Amino acid sequence: MTKPAEQIVRRKLSDEVFDRLERMITSGELKPGDEMPSERELMERFGVGRPAIREAMQALAGKGLVSISHGERARVLRLTAESLFRQVDLTAKIMLQQSTDSLEHLKAARIFFEKGMAHEAALRACDSDIADLAEILETQRRALGDAEAFIAADMAFHTRIAAISGNPIFRGLSEAMLAWLRTYHTDMLIWTGKEELTLAEHRDILERLAARDADGAEQAMRKHLERSAALYSH
Repeated sequence: MTKPAEQIVRRKLSDEVFDRLERMITSGELKPGDEMPSERELMERFGVGRPAIREAMQALAGKGLVSISHGERARVLRLTAESLFRQVDLTAKIMLQQSTDSLEHLKAARIFFEKGMAHEAALRACDSDIADLAEILETQRRALGDAEAFIAADMAFHTRIAAISGNPIFRGLSEAMLAWLRTYHTDMLIWTGKEELTLAEHRDILERLAARDADGAEQAMRKHLERSAALYSH
């Protein structure tokens, strides 16, 4: 039997333009902060129309490679751990909405991750790190009764602990997981009246960090997150 020929799939012009623009960025021809060539320049360079250029540029922006502002040329963005994780924000939130199991898996992953962050922070924290955390905790205390401000300070506290590691990927991952979970947390925290307990647990974590007690900080974080995990619910 004759083997059927492999079909060649015709690609959209905008996909070809996207690939070429992406190579210009990844090769270093265009660096973070550089302006992208004008639409006219790209049309002449690639021999395509304006719609293909615009569609490719929108795709680059969607992947976090360029920023597009009305009336200005697009600029190449500096990629960071935070911008990388932001690219999957929508997908992660949809996944969580569609599956209770996914939410449970994320809660378990967060506990595992943040225990390690607390342990590492206790070993690496300097006085300014402890002072920053104390200031965040005071901000959270003053935000009692203001759900949005209280949760923002809560997220800042955990992200600041991750930042002590000195690893931007850890910080970015902390911010991402907290952002994905936020939808399932704010209302439950306020309805159940657990704000004071949250503050007390945060103080305990901070005390262990200030004492440079790595095992104690890890245990305090585990206790806090295992208790608060029940507040993240569909």
